[in-house]
Amino acid sequence: MDPRHTRVNSGVNSAAAGHASARRALLQGFAAAAAGPLLLLPARAGANAPRAARGRPLLGTWVTIDLAGPEHPLAESALAAAFAQMQRLERLLSHHDPASALSALNRAAGLGPQPVAPELLAMLQLAQQAAQRSAGRFDATVGRLTRGVDGIADGELPSDARVREARAHIGHARLRLDAARQQAWITDSATRIDLGGVAKLPILQAGLEVLREHGLRGVLINGGGDVLATPRPDGRDWRIGIRDPAAPDELLAVLPLRGGVVASSGDYERFVDRGGQRYHHIIDPVTGRPSRGLHGVTLVAPTVQAVNALGAAAMVAGPAQAAGLLERCGVTQALLVGEDTRVQCTPELARRLQPAPARVAVRGLG
Repeated sequence: MDPRHTRVNSGVNSAAAGHASARRALLQGFAAAAAGPLLLLPARAGANAPRAARGRPLLGTWVTIDLAGPEHPLAESALAAAFAQMQRLERLLSHHDPASALSALNRAAGLGPQPVAPELLAMLQLAQQAAQRSAGRFDATVGRLTRGVDGIADGELPSDARVREARAHIGHARLRLDAARQQAWITDSATRIDLGGVAKLPILQAGLEVLREHGLRGVLINGGGDVLATPRPDGRDWRIGIRDPAAPDELLAVLPLRGGVVASSGDYERFVDRGGQRYHHIIDPVTGRPSRGLHGVTLVAPTVQAVNALGAAAMVAGPAQAAGLLERCGVTQALLVGEDTRVQCTPELARRLQPAPARVAVRGLG
């Protein structure tokens, strides 16, 4: 979870619309859309527009909360409590904070069982489940090769020798959990855990639960492209703009969303570019290098549990195997954008997507 956040402010012009039309011609029956950070669009005419979003830098991005319901007397205190809960969990689970509970566990690698906070144990359990569910394509033990306390420094490209050395210490079997004793341990002293790929959605979910407990309805949380929403009191859909990972300033489709989760993963938000080589944050546990073949993945589901960590796993699986992986995991609404800009979209999601407006200002992540 990188403490930085990204802001993008630009528009989509007529040339972009022409590009989108050309992209649609390539899809051969699939929906024309693209994965990418997800933007809340204004409600249609006659709908109650959400009040101004509250936002803070969290989880390596800019997290916003939009409220569509009537003004609630506890709204401000609820929002503050939701942000506080998400920040508390980030501090426990961050790979970038040397004072976090996760960093303490990483420092104790090879030293035997360690007592861990319940929240950390629960997230480690989710990481192990994701590794098993994805046949190892998601693996939290790649922390030596991600940006963090014991990982890659900002702006650094690891050498081949460093990647080879780190690969020898990757493997989710190196993480052991004992729920009864509230303990975890890393058996390999050179293994490091990064929970960024599995912790973000549950942390956003925790913020949403706080808002629900305060009685707020019609809530949308956007964490840099991961959206969680509850139904609006006016009965209308939220309108989510889906941006193009091959051209992130362009908006190519709109997803009406009553409630649920929209999760995106991609290679275009956090990366280092050196001589045309892109080193992004989604690491293939087998190669030790960033995933190849897909620019982005968007998954839609009723719950966080249905899609958590599967976007990153699909990126690692690549265009030839991602669709099969997602199908085996029960994901029926998925959209994949390849490095060649071609799009694959499941029929269920294709039926829901709407054309993007011809001109729209792409609201930034901050």
